[in-house]
Amino acid sequence: MKQLLRHHSSTRKLTTLVENKTTYNAKYAELNIYETFEIAEKVVLNFDYPVIASMLTGKKVMHIEDIKPFDFYPGESVVMPAKKDMVIDFPLANLNSPTQCLALGLDAHKIDEVVQHFNYAVAIENENNDWSLDNAASHLINNTDVNILVERMVNTFTNNNKSKDVLLDLMIQELIIRLLQTKAKSIILNDCENMIDDTRIGMVIKYIKDNLTDKAISVEHLAEKACLSASHFHKKFKNTLGISPIDYINSEKIKFAKKLIKESKDFTIAEIAYKSGFNNTSYFNRQFKKMELMTPQQFKNSITDSTQRI
Repeated sequence: MKQLLRHHSSTRKLTTLVENKTTYNAKYAELNIYETFEIAEKVVLNFDYPVIASMLTGKKVMHIEDIKPFDFYPGESVVMPAKKDMVIDFPLANLNSPTQCLALGLDAHKIDEVVQHFNYAVAIENENNDWSLDNAASHLINNTDVNILVERMVNTFTNNNKSKDVLLDLMIQELIIRLLQTKAKSIILNDCENMIDDTRIGMVIKYIKDNLTDKAISVEHLAEKACLSASHFHKKFKNTLGISPIDYINSEKIKFAKKLIKESKDFTIAEIAYKSGFNNTSYFNRQFKKMELMTPQQFKNSITDSTQRI
């Protein structure tokens, strides 16, 4: 991504210091890269089409209807419906270290087409077969698949070649499916109490949340809880949420570890790993880097650096 940003910076035109915009177009999508070079508050963005916004560098504070204000960092994304305001603060932007973010707009008809195909193709036992991208915004954290896909799409947008539209069409379809699976996961995670009687996955998610730091959780144990064979449980879980059971467990443990790092700077990395349910510090480090694209120590340093700058 750093190489991509260098290429973008060498070609874009700078017309304003707050949310300077460069646009790249394709058949079913539009990519806007925004750069802010000075501290600013209450900057409003609104799009006529659904958007996935991803942070590239720096920090924003986001104010979105129905979501508590939150800090927005690199590696995180926000899914925004059409015609919904994002009100943004830029607490750290400056000329030498601009805050950079991309907004990927998606064709609404393409979204509808993929949604219909998704609901038809992946439904199992008539459960979870009516997902859609609705009018609610969502904040995505720890979504490695979406991050990697967005980076590939940005690279394709900014390197104009004859196959660009064909490649982007395929990636847009994959992105919409990833977002649908993310929404399914969010609904089940946030409403698992009410979904226990309706879905086996909801019951398993509640069990994982209640026993997150238990080092003995295994796929076989969860399959037994769901009254399914291990192979059927693995397929059902991944088709519904777009992530394997073990990757989901690890992602939740990493999220818990990040919370510990933010709340207490006195813990060592080994202590964080153990308190988050990992038996092995090396494995914890590998999983953290896989999901956050940085080591736990680098994340800890970034939190310290941000606090000192503020």
